[in-house]
Amino acid sequence: MKRRDFIRQASIGAVATTGVAAPAIVSAETEVKWKMVTTWPKNFPVLGTGANELAELITEMSGGRIKVKVYGGGELVPAFEVFDAVSRGTAQMGHGAAYYWKGKIEEAQFFSTVPFGMNSQEMTSWLYYGGGMELWRETYEPFGVIPAAAGNTTVQMAGWFNKEINSANDLKGLKMRIPGLGGEVLKRAGGTPVNLPGGELFTSLKTGAIDATEWVGPYNDLAFGLHKAAKYYYYPGWHEPGTTLEAIINKKAFEALPKDLQSIVENCCKTVNQNMSLEYTAKNNAALDTLVNKHNVDLRRLPDDVLLKLKTLSQEVVSELAGKNKAAQKIYDSYSKFYKQASAWHEISEKIYFNVR
Repeated sequence: MKRRDFIRQASIGAVATTGVAAPAIVSAETEVKWKMVTTWPKNFPVLGTGANELAELITEMSGGRIKVKVYGGGELVPAFEVFDAVSRGTAQMGHGAAYYWKGKIEEAQFFSTVPFGMNSQEMTSWLYYGGGMELWRETYEPFGVIPAAAGNTTVQMAGWFNKEINSANDLKGLKMRIPGLGGEVLKRAGGTPVNLPGGELFTSLKTGAIDATEWVGPYNDLAFGLHKAAKYYYYPGWHEPGTTLEAIINKKAFEALPKDLQSIVENCCKTVNQNMSLEYTAKNNAALDTLVNKHNVDLRRLPDDVLLKLKTLSQEVVSELAGKNKAAQKIYDSYSKFYKQASAWHEISEKIYFNVR
């Protein structure tokens, strides 16, 4: 018995001497329960259901070793507090978009979308094959959060308006829900950007609290009934040409998983990232047909001079963001280099093919 007491005391002494306890690694037999908080309304088409798909896929691929419960925006935490909740460990996962955290990490906006920037295919390629993912993880590292691409909206619509946009002057005084860098561009054009979660858009537009709103595209816009609250539907989505949606994972929770479960979580994110783009491509056109031919929506293209003005202002906004700190400049340089390469290739591939097919 004295020998056992000696061994026990020696073990305690060893821990006390190092001051570091061994990390709590999840065993192969342990069932892990995670919470996923999202910025989207519960079960909202593609965005909310995409988060559901990610949770279900992780559970299925892990053989039930990880079970993920999804909470819509406002259910467990407010929509725009998802990042903080995951950083604190209130939830192990989150699903949203990087531009929602611009008040905390301004350069994070590069990882969601850039006005007149890369489309969904180019963004995903930059993240996984152009160094973007390494920069993204480096950006979130101080907050104890690991990001992963987990969806893309493809090119969005310019939005719903209750006034005609015939010139750049019509943007002055316009109160519009538009997040991220696009919102800053609108502000430079004389408008007032407003950041609202999706669940508040219809009422705000209907009551006149805002004059216009962008959301995503025809499929999601039809689901929200935005055609009942605004007269004009404008394109193209200059502000969000290919918005990457993100899964964010609490670093401690992730590192506590065995390697096989870590791989499952990462690859499930990649699967959902691809699936969301495919779903939007499949469903947007049918929804647009319904909006135009059944609901008589007034579909309009933004005038060329308006787009030119917005593009000029976008270049100013993005350049200024890049110059704010070394981290932002590093991300911008990587983004710009890949953008130029992808654009050069698409000039003789995707673009020319679309024009001739």
